[in-house]
Amino acid sequence: MNNLPLPDKRLVRASFDRAAARYDEAALLQREVGARLLERLDVIRLHPRRILEVGTGTGFCTAHLATRYPQAQPVALDLAPAMLARARRRFSWWQRRRGRPLCICADAEALPVADASVDLLFSNLTLQWCGDLDRTFAEFRRVLRPGGLLLFTTFGPDTLKELRAAWRAVDDAMHVNAFIDMHDIGDALVRNRLADPVMDREEITMTYREVRTLMSDLKAIGAHNVNRGRSAGLTGKRRLNAMLGAYEQFRRDGLLPATYEVLYGHAWAPATPLQHEHDGAAHIPLEQMRAGLRGKQ
Repeated sequence: MNNLPLPDKRLVRASFDRAAARYDEAALLQREVGARLLERLDVIRLHPRRILEVGTGTGFCTAHLATRYPQAQPVALDLAPAMLARARRRFSWWQRRRGRPLCICADAEALPVADASVDLLFSNLTLQWCGDLDRTFAEFRRVLRPGGLLLFTTFGPDTLKELRAAWRAVDDAMHVNAFIDMHDIGDALVRNRLADPVMDREEITMTYREVRTLMSDLKAIGAHNVNRGRSAGLTGKRRLNAMLGAYEQFRRDGLLPATYEVLYGHAWAPATPLQHEHDGAAHIPLEQMRAGLRGKQ
């Protein structure tokens, strides 16, 4: 279990609702990471009947998934209604009339989706907004059909390390969202009986001429600080200028870096339903798990 500050879901929803209109203009990194996650499906043999995207945003990945798997029913789920409204617009009037995609406004930690009804659960840069990772993964496993695939990205703790260090030079308040370590995410997958979990990481560095542009972009995509325990007041001009000055130590070749640690993960739902024994624990026969994994990769 992690001890990181929990995101305030009311703030998360409000932040992304406000950001929806301008999100696509600023979400260059989010689209790039989404495209890289979609590419991973190229090497997986999968014929899903129902796809659930958790954290659909404005629907960039939803539209690509619907094109890749035209026979599947895409389900787009997001906490922010304004994001879902944008996602719908990526589909034609005729597609929407036929229920493509089915849009659901809900929390990833309490999915209003039937048990064992999803073949592919896809989630791009959403887990960092979930306060209880075990509850989230338990929900993911619940809705996945036996042998179904979970494919996701999220941010690791080195994300925005320059901005965090610059603020740390000014005060001890929380100014930057906290992110979960890759190994803790892998452990959570195992605890929640998701089979054959695989995690890997990469760093992507964005560059800016001014820190204010970075901060503006974070606000434009709804990714500013929404953790409980953050300072509720406005940051004073003096402290802000001190932070801007501290960030200058990272300037190279006239540009300021902003590092993002991107974590990629995938796992499978057990190939057969979990067997509940008298001790109350869930047990997955190893041979059944292996049989379910054959032919999936």
